[in-house]
Amino acid sequence: MINKGFSVFLGVLALLVIAACHDNDYSPKPRGYFRIELPKKSYQSYRANCPYTFDFPVYARVVADSSRGAKPCWNDVVFPQFNGRIHLSYQPIISKAEFNELVEDARTFAFKHTVKATSIDEGRISIPKNKVYGIYYTIEGNTASSLQFFLTDSNKHYLRGALYFNEEPRVDSIRPVLDFIKKDVDVMIHTFKWID
Repeated sequence: MINKGFSVFLGVLALLVIAACHDNDYSPKPRGYFRIELPKKSYQSYRANCPYTFDFPVYARVVADSSRGAKPCWNDVVFPQFNGRIHLSYQPIISKAEFNELVEDARTFAFKHTVKATSIDEGRISIPKNKVYGIYYTIEGNTASSLQFFLTDSNKHYLRGALYFNEEPRVDSIRPVLDFIKKDVDVMIHTFKWID
């Protein structure tokens, strides 16, 4: 004679086996991200007591760099809606040796991201009518900075820029914002002028 408790156990076990054999076509869903509303493109001029001027988006603001060791005319173009900023650091050029060191520093800062970068592309900047020259670094992959650049007149002025987001670097989640801001950086560079 079979114990009543044992029969309940066999019944539950039979139900579990039948449920386990039911074919469920389950696949994990990809991670989702919040929808990002991108504002309409519109620009305004930055003019201050610095030896440069440029156009920047109306949905951003330019603030003085408040970090320790910041020098005059070091500014940040802040994108509050996207939790990002472009750090701009200006340096007057005193000698050819110092100029070469600044250019090498820009390259070194860009290539520090090699560990996480899938590629780093360099593009030349040349706008002779404004005496603006430089290099634009596009850094692909899950890096802290996705784009960096420097601008110079090769004689008296040098400015370095680097875009950072205050988020964990995940290129797939920030790609729409990154592409959006890259267009703003292009406008900043093409409207950039030195003031002597």
